[in-house]
Amino acid sequence: MSWTRRFVLALSVVLAALAAALSTAPAAQAHEERPVTFPDGTGSVPALRTGEPDLLVCKTDRAAFERRVAGFPAALKARNLTLYERCARAGYRHLQQAVDAVDRPGMTIAILPGLYEEEPSLPAPTGACAALKAPRSSFGYQILSYEQQRRCPHNQNLVAILGKKNLQIEGTGASRLDVVIDAKYAKLNALRADKSDGVYFRNFTAQRTTFNALYVLAGDGFVIDDVLTRWNDEYGFLTFASDHGLYKNCESYGNGDSGIYPGSASNINDGRGYDVPRHSIEITGCRSHHNMVGYSGTAGDSVHVHDNEFDHNMGGASMDSAFPGHPGLPQNHARFERNLIHDNNQNYYPYVADGTCAKPPVERGYEQGVVCPQISMPPGTGIITAGGNWNLYENNWIYGHQRAAFFLSAVPAFIRGEDAWGKQTDTSHHNRYAGNHLGVDRSGASRPNRTDVWWDGQGEGNCWQPDAGAATPHALPDCGARRGQVSGAGARLVGEPVKLAQLLVCADYNVQARRLPAGCDWYGARGIHRVETQLALGTAVVLALVGTVLWHRRLRGNRLAGAATLLGLLGLALDVAGSTLALTPTLLPALALLLTGLWWTALGLALRTANPRRPAFARTTLALGALTLLDAFDKAVLMIPWIPLSPAWVRGLLAVVWVLWAVIVAGTRRPALPEPPAPGPAPAQVPTPSAPAGGAA
Repeated sequence: MSWTRRFVLALSVVLAALAAALSTAPAAQAHEERPVTFPDGTGSVPALRTGEPDLLVCKTDRAAFERRVAGFPAALKARNLTLYERCARAGYRHLQQAVDAVDRPGMTIAILPGLYEEEPSLPAPTGACAALKAPRSSFGYQILSYEQQRRCPHNQNLVAILGKKNLQIEGTGASRLDVVIDAKYAKLNALRADKSDGVYFRNFTAQRTTFNALYVLAGDGFVIDDVLTRWNDEYGFLTFASDHGLYKNCESYGNGDSGIYPGSASNINDGRGYDVPRHSIEITGCRSHHNMVGYSGTAGDSVHVHDNEFDHNMGGASMDSAFPGHPGLPQNHARFERNLIHDNNQNYYPYVADGTCAKPPVERGYEQGVVCPQISMPPGTGIITAGGNWNLYENNWIYGHQRAAFFLSAVPAFIRGEDAWGKQTDTSHHNRYAGNHLGVDRSGASRPNRTDVWWDGQGEGNCWQPDAGAATPHALPDCGARRGQVSGAGARLVGEPVKLAQLLVCADYNVQARRLPAGCDWYGARGIHRVETQLALGTAVVLALVGTVLWHRRLRGNRLAGAATLLGLLGLALDVAGSTLALTPTLLPALALLLTGLWWTALGLALRTANPRRPAFARTTLALGALTLLDAFDKAVLMIPWIPLSPAWVRGLLAVVWVLWAVIVAGTRRPALPEPPAPGPAPAQVPTPSAPAGGAA
């Protein structure tokens, strides 16, 4: 590794570590689970069985049941009445009882219309189950082993499906709302399928948990078909460390993290490029709305997400490499296509600020639309990729966002618990955004995003479609016609310094502590309260003072220096103004850099003319001007390829040196001009001989 790369790596790690040290409390770790490994991949996606069920679950109130099925289509009503007669004779009253009765692979449980609160599972644990020894998560719940889950299945789960193979559980109603499984905020999970390969869930609703409504863990083969999840502290659907999975025709809303979360999907394509033989999980035909985020996946690897709708969340979809304890990091190989991702502008942070989210879950008002965001999330964003590689975003409709359609940033490896130097810049590479419909809906009506692209600038091989509109940076690498073709690709090891500062400030969010970072506009900061504006204003004040004093003390009589100083002051003012318009399409920041660069260039020329015998400071000033002009070009015209650092980093470091040097130069007394020599005595006049008067004697 070259010394330059080592220096840049060290710089990025030190900056991120400094930001982490500034945090006063640990951030939530998202989904915390026992150590698990991926399935061996020999399973398959299970198929729906349509024969008669093996086991039935129903309630005993026949009159209530008949009212529930009264409006069903005739054939479906007749079938449910027939099944009820059978269930009343030989069925179960609780789903867990039927699950416990499963004695062989390939069985089907049918749940008849009704509300299932699973009363035998609700009480708090007692005896040995109340004294289990296990580590606790950042949220306070115990992280139990599989053996502990088997020993005490209802410590955390309303319905525990442990080690069952090819089990199908389906509701028999006309819609998924006819069968409701309700945890009443008394359990972490409504249904947990753990090491249960081939499980198939269909046609019911699961709701009101303190973590997940429907949880599939370490499964090789699962289907979630026409299921609704809602009103949960964290996730609607959570599948983890699983393979051969299919979500279809599902819906989720009212969740504090995401509606759909395929975390640590089996990492089957690690080391490949864009073209892969298969994906581990497919998600199609689903709608996820009014959550913190519609879709998310820490280590959401090899997930094919197509023909879904993610709308009216804080963020549409998110994938990341930001949380430790997730196998398959860094995240890679998600494929998004033909999705509707729109109007994700909800802002639920006020419920944290006003104390609503500090109440017990049952008192928060989830059923009335309250959502308690569990992690930091930029509201008004379509797709967020925080530390992902080899992701494809193609042919999606992304519109109506108040922040950005696409948001891409890197995550250093130490955040996920990996300290090796060579891994610190291993995220945010080869993400392709091509052929998407930005700022228009399917009918072609204009529904603009405030910004189409927000990118921190880090990573290699990332590219965007040429017709992307407003973007920061203004100049983006273009995707070629074929995957893998990139025009003007960057290869930055560290993101832009101001954007990095913003991300580090915004990440210091904690829902339990009710801590909303004051300098971050994600949580409502405006104007001078935003960290970007504070940095711009502080920098402008220092440079304006030092530059003006330098001109007054050393170059006051130089017209070029005077004009350049006025130009520089204008550039600094425009930079502050531009910092308040971070999400508005404008070239104001680039213009500010241009004027500031011209100021330093002219100032350097004036300094060289004024003191040619001591050119070092003048040359430093000229170099600073050149770097500033280069930074303007990099941001507004073309991202300069194959340089490991943005010019902004070198410019910023050199500016610190320049300010200190300029203070010294301005404080040094101007050397006195040499005095002219004193006049001496007048030389004696030598008489000039004159010609005699008259002629010759």
